[in-house]
Amino acid sequence: MTVGSKELKKALFALLLSMAPAVVLAVGTPVGTVIENTATVTFDLAGSPVTLQTNTTIVTVVERIDVNVTVQSPQVLVAASDTNQALLFRVTNTGNGTETFQLAINSALGGDDFDPVPAVPPIYFDSDGSGDFNVGDVAYTPGTNDPVLAADATVDVFLINDIPGGVANGETGLSQLTATSATGTGAPGTEFTGQGDGGVDAIVGTSGGEDLDTGEYLVSDVQVIIVKAQAVADPFGGTQPIPGATITYTITVEVLGTGTATASAVRDLIPTYATYVPASITLNTVSLTDAIDADAGEIDTSGAPTIVVRLGDLTAVAGIQTVVFQVTID
Repeated sequence: MTVGSKELKKALFALLLSMAPAVVLAVGTPVGTVIENTATVTFDLAGSPVTLQTNTTIVTVVERIDVNVTVQSPQVLVAASDTNQALLFRVTNTGNGTETFQLAINSALGGDDFDPVPAVPPIYFDSDGSGDFNVGDVAYTPGTNDPVLAADATVDVFLINDIPGGVANGETGLSQLTATSATGTGAPGTEFTGQGDGGVDAIVGTSGGEDLDTGEYLVSDVQVIIVKAQAVADPFGGTQPIPGATITYTITVEVLGTGTATASAVRDLIPTYATYVPASITLNTVSLTDAIDADAGEIDTSGAPTIVVRLGDLTAVAGIQTVVFQVTID
């Protein structure tokens, strides 16, 4: 390729970029970015081309303070006098610079049936990223390990509450996490001079520098435990997941407590790159037909193929219910 063709290719690429829609970044231009601009004017003077250049204008992007808090847990089922019940939240720095956030719990909210009782300590980081509260998670101590988040970074946080005794089945309790910028809060546009990254100014964004979200506990006299396992059998007598291999899925459902899980049903979408093995559904070792008929199961093909097995009203007395079906790898 000649030098001339290289330059032509660069020019065409630049033209295509200028025609493409701008990419919107979640955090915007990073704090401290220097934006420079210089203009030129060209004209002819007595037949000679002249080019004049303006002074260069320079602006340094300041820090925007913004944060977003979102609950990650679905409604958490609890019983009276349960302890250390966790709600999972995610805190995201939606500003354009590194920011420290202070965390706070509030479990004395209106609009619910009971107030959960914050544990001591009440806030933990999901240190291992499991999404489940366990002994390896680190407690949050205000002012000591406040999360420091780069632009667009996140941290997952648990609120830990105990459930009072005497609560009734079906009652709800709310608990709220608030994340607040350590630099400051205020109306959008509030300025903190020299307090941004690198000593630039910091400006409060649309969140006001603070955000919150609320999780919910639901008192239930029944707990449903569902577990799924798989076993692979390849066409050559081995267990390798090669095309043509069969995967046997086993789903167990167990009900604990004194209540009833009404109209229980298992639904399982046939995975991509796999095909359902006809007539392979069983419930507690009893074969079920694939059609919608009098038995408890079918393969629903009204949309993406899905296994459906209706378990009915379950109590602890029913014991473990076991659903099995098979697919082959395409």
